[in-house]
Amino acid sequence: MDNFLDTAKSWMTDFFDPAVKKEIQHLMDTDTEELKDRFYKQMEFGTGGMRGIMGVGTNRINKYTLGKSTQGLSNYLNKVYKDEEIKVVIAFDCRHNSNTLARIVAEVFSANGIKVFLFSDLRTTPELSFAVRHLNCHAGIVLTASHNPPEYNGYKVYWTDGGQIVPPQDAEIIAEINALPFEDVKFKANEDLIEVTDKEVDEAFIQASVANGNFNARGKDDFKIVFTSLHGTSITAIPEVLKRAGYTNVTVIAEQAEPDGNFPTVKSPNPEEPEALSMAIKKAEEIGADMVVGTDPDSDRLGIAVRNLEGKMEIVNGNQAMVLMTKFLLEKRKQQGFKGNEFIATTIVSTPMMEAMAKTYGVEFKTALTGFKWIGKMIKDFPNSDFIGGGEESFGYMVGDFVRDKDAVTSTLLACEIASEAKANGSSFYKDLIDCYVDYGFYKEHLVAITKKGISGAEEIKEMLKDFKENPVASVAGSKVKWVEDYNTSTAKNVLTGEEKAIDIPKSNVLIYETEDGTRVAARPSGTEPKVKFYISTNTTLDNATDYKKVAVELDKKIQRILSELKLG
Repeated sequence: MDNFLDTAKSWMTDFFDPAVKKEIQHLMDTDTEELKDRFYKQMEFGTGGMRGIMGVGTNRINKYTLGKSTQGLSNYLNKVYKDEEIKVVIAFDCRHNSNTLARIVAEVFSANGIKVFLFSDLRTTPELSFAVRHLNCHAGIVLTASHNPPEYNGYKVYWTDGGQIVPPQDAEIIAEINALPFEDVKFKANEDLIEVTDKEVDEAFIQASVANGNFNARGKDDFKIVFTSLHGTSITAIPEVLKRAGYTNVTVIAEQAEPDGNFPTVKSPNPEEPEALSMAIKKAEEIGADMVVGTDPDSDRLGIAVRNLEGKMEIVNGNQAMVLMTKFLLEKRKQQGFKGNEFIATTIVSTPMMEAMAKTYGVEFKTALTGFKWIGKMIKDFPNSDFIGGGEESFGYMVGDFVRDKDAVTSTLLACEIASEAKANGSSFYKDLIDCYVDYGFYKEHLVAITKKGISGAEEIKEMLKDFKENPVASVAGSKVKWVEDYNTSTAKNVLTGEEKAIDIPKSNVLIYETEDGTRVAARPSGTEPKVKFYISTNTTLDNATDYKKVAVELDKKIQRILSELKLG
């Protein structure tokens, strides 16, 4: 947007608050670069909805950008469901301004004749997804920026099925939003259409979480858990869910239990970052706990630490947790008897081990683009299929289909069930994971995330991905590249034979190289942060669990070689 100055000036009319105009004038006088960053583009929907830094401007989260999005969504709902009483439900997390922004969003919906259920206080994202269907709503909104830094906030839109918006609704809604001038936003509330909700939905969600995540595992009285909500929303649900499922030895990290948008005790409230769980792991070592669980601010991601072969707490990554959760669910379903319509799912940048497991159990395996909205879409698109469970490498998992997004509440319970039962059987979560490597192949993954902020950062990310595509890799760690999967063009090409196959997944800026030995390297920009991500997956056979450490070292060396070759290390 070259005319950022004109766009900024358009916010100087009487429609905008005096404080907003004052700030814009100050930036015009003192900081043109900052003004440009705030107004050079409109904030867009990505894999996690609309997410960005809070502040004044079209490229910021504020009253007006969220108001415009809500007005566009209201227009769309009123077109599509013109003969119905339209209902939406709104939740918000612990972030700065989330409660205020949620109220503004509710007011805009109500001003457009739409009935609103507004949670009285912060709630988890999975509860919002659940609430859409529980309250028979047409849409849902959650105000959250997930695990992003404190200066961020965001706006995720859910549809009638409880899943995030996907094609064609997303493009149609965006078109409605983009066609609007800010002055068309109706901010004057119809209070008669706003209903505050809490306990009734809370109780239904907690009951559903226990019903889906509790498998009556043995050994609960002898199983010690350390839990941290990392200052986020999961404190409203996880302790109660664990209690109702029979876990009595749960230690909550008090210093991180109070919801706080500053996230004062962690560098990042992201359980993917090892530092985020350090306080909980320290407590676990002190009291001899069996498992640590920590969740991100809106409680859709969970980090897990368990005791390794030496008895020390070790964080398992998202791929590892996903594999063991899926194996457990498949085994329980197998005991009941498969009906032949079951499937599990993951994303194109997650571990290929999920497919190997699906083949062994004889269930269907589906892959999707990154982002749980695509897994939710699978459930919607295949109503006669039975979704058992699935996840992605970025520490997200979904148990069954009663929630249609990452659900750290139910997944936390499931993880505890797995570990408690394993301990009662004389094994452990970690040992059960190694047994999976023996059964399905030893897959080891590594993620490199490179942050590039601002306008120049966006260009750098674009160039890095362009270079990765235009200067193709011929081999990786001594193994020839066999397949190049380009999700921008929806084609997979065997570079050794010339064979081409169509990729039946929506287009996306993702490129994946796969070698003859099954090594995979994928690159994509983050949909929610100013990052470019590289995903590396290696694998080999593990003939015996006793060889685990030796083979793990070999795979680690291979990953380091790949990082060096691709200049990522």
